[in-house]
Amino acid sequence: MSFLGLSGKTFLVLGVANKKSVAWHVAKTLEAEGAKVVYSVRSQARLDSLKGLLDGKPTYLCDLEREEETVALATAVGREHGPIHGVLHSVAFANFSRGMQPFHETTRADFLQATAISCFSLVELSRALKPHLAKDASVVSIGISSQVTAANYGYMSPIKAALESASRFLAKSFSADTRVRFNSVNAGPLKTSASAGIPGYLDNYLHAEKMTLRKEALKTQEVADTAVWLLSPRSSGVNGQGIIVDAGMGLNFFDEELVKASARLL
Repeated sequence: MSFLGLSGKTFLVLGVANKKSVAWHVAKTLEAEGAKVVYSVRSQARLDSLKGLLDGKPTYLCDLEREEETVALATAVGREHGPIHGVLHSVAFANFSRGMQPFHETTRADFLQATAISCFSLVELSRALKPHLAKDASVVSIGISSQVTAANYGYMSPIKAALESASRFLAKSFSADTRVRFNSVNAGPLKTSASAGIPGYLDNYLHAEKMTLRKEALKTQEVADTAVWLLSPRSSGVNGQGIIVDAGMGLNFFDEELVKASARLL
């Protein structure tokens, strides 16, 4: 038996977009530990793009913007694969079809749609899955630090902050009659396909690398490893927490090299 104790357990993973995504790194690590992984992707088009990764694996289609599809997903997964020992929620959506706008120019429709998909879907899915979860299941969401205020993150930063808060409230709410745990992993900048489409992201990523204590960028697998630990019974004492994984970036504001570089610009 491995240290993490995941062998023979069943996990639902949402949010695999490609082999660079956090969700895929989590899923393949769970499988390497002997766990069974059930996948959910948002559309047939996304599933078609994942041929070669998800071939032969139990996979369901679910548009988390639609409550009826979320309920149907929970019912089907619970009936066919339950009990579910853990859930990974690695979902984010924002409509930047107008290009990147200042936060105060965000439209109500865009903000509410992004909130529904990226945040409230965790609440809706957890409610629907509750009858199918193992008594000591773990639910982990992937977010970013609420301290991040990079302009090119747009309105995703406050929505991910809401996701972290929602996870805490779910931990409290579920504790009334279950031992199900809820935690979030709040990651620093990563080199993923989704981030590559954000204007100016590369500059932020390179700056973040210089701000880490080790002067080396955060790796997607490092975020995934934290999530897998939280999904495992080895983290049984951790509940309602937001775990920051950023290689020390968030506490290194006054890094000597960066301070000197800034002074040279004055």
